[in-house]
Amino acid sequence: MAASLLLPSPFFNNCGISKGCLHHIQSGYFHKGLTFFSGCLPKKNSSIFMVPVRAFALCCYASRTFASVGSLDTDVAGRESHVSNSNNFQTSVTSFQHSSDKLDGMKDFERELQELFDEVKMMIMMGNQNDAIDLLQANYEAVKERMNAGVRGIEEAATIDIIALGYMAIGDVKFVNALLDMLNEVVDSLKDDEPLLDSVLVHMGSMYSTLGKFEKSMSAYRRAIGNMEHIYGDANEAISLYRKALQVITTSNYMALDDSIMEKMRIDLAELLHAVGRGKEGRELLEQCLMITEKYKGKEDPSSATHLINLATSHSRSKNYVEAERLLRTSLEIMGRTVGPDDQSITFPMLHLAVTLYHLKRDEEAEQLALEALHIREKAFGKDSLPVAEALDCLVSIQTRLKKDDEELLEQLTRVLSIQEREFGPEGEEVMITLKKVVFYLDKLGRKNEIFPLQKRLSALGMKFKQRIQH
Repeated sequence: MAASLLLPSPFFNNCGISKGCLHHIQSGYFHKGLTFFSGCLPKKNSSIFMVPVRAFALCCYASRTFASVGSLDTDVAGRESHVSNSNNFQTSVTSFQHSSDKLDGMKDFERELQELFDEVKMMIMMGNQNDAIDLLQANYEAVKERMNAGVRGIEEAATIDIIALGYMAIGDVKFVNALLDMLNEVVDSLKDDEPLLDSVLVHMGSMYSTLGKFEKSMSAYRRAIGNMEHIYGDANEAISLYRKALQVITTSNYMALDDSIMEKMRIDLAELLHAVGRGKEGRELLEQCLMITEKYKGKEDPSSATHLINLATSHSRSKNYVEAERLLRTSLEIMGRTVGPDDQSITFPMLHLAVTLYHLKRDEEAEQLALEALHIREKAFGKDSLPVAEALDCLVSIQTRLKKDDEELLEQLTRVLSIQEREFGPEGEEVMITLKKVVFYLDKLGRKNEIFPLQKRLSALGMKFKQRIQH
């Protein structure tokens, strides 16, 4: 029997929220995406337990390399613009909806998962974040109780997965870390042919990437890809089928060329091509997206900026930084005219361009862009926010090569460390990385008495991290 999800009263189920998606993507320092899903009405015989809260919604982060149109909109949760790389979450929801034939009752469970997405989405969209937390916490307590009773199946894994995505959207990164540890315990005990497992693994990879835990991210992705290849064949066959599907839809005029679903399909295929090392083919699809948008919406349409950034990301991965710079500057010009020069969403391409210029050894220009992005984020999110820490970390890397004052660099790193400790917890991998930088500058400044306690802490963190990877 599939597990039941806790949901509130279906107060908003008739509000007619339309289908759509909002992705926020970044490269280098930032890997996170944001996706919204449409609602579906619960049936009267639903096995969902009702929770006495007001109304809900769901928005969930999933890491992506490329984004669909809408990526550069302001974050709904209003917390982080740190984002971007891996599989689209809406694709995963489709997988949730169609992959459950092996277990009786799983279709009902999948429907409940969808309803949970929808409820939390609407809650966040309407600014009722506390109610969203209440809903997520209610489901957390329910699944925790089942796990304490020894029940650890795919239903528990999928439920924890959704709860973690919900908290990621809200911005409670510290609790997401704990949920991922909990999810790992369940996933490690599951067989590879479990329905929904691939979707859960992809989401785990996305969240780990978002949190900067790239080894764990790659581990989750490898298992997901291995499972998919075992079931569906090698990646090249999937690419061939995808191309044929796009060709059939195009030649049959079933959808308009500029249809958002068609666009999403091209971007998903482009991402797959990049993942298997066929970046040139992937770029051709991304260029096609850009040309279609410019033809039907005009070159000044804000959605063009998304495609320009996608292309810049692709060129950066191929170390073609000159072309990446050109594309990013164009996207910045478009965004400057549409969202304005001080909107926080513009800081993503701004920092992306700073990193690109750094690779081109144009450090002074890179520094100015990083400083500008930092000031915008401080104003938008507050001086002690995670997006600010990310901009600071980028700035320190640039200023290190510019041989700026070591005391100032240490002060900035200490500020980054303080934010990371609060957001990720004192044992986060991000904290460990920044601690190493702090120790380096303390040693450089001759402050030996401050180094020893930090080295002891680093040693302990290194052992814990090693043990977690082995587990």
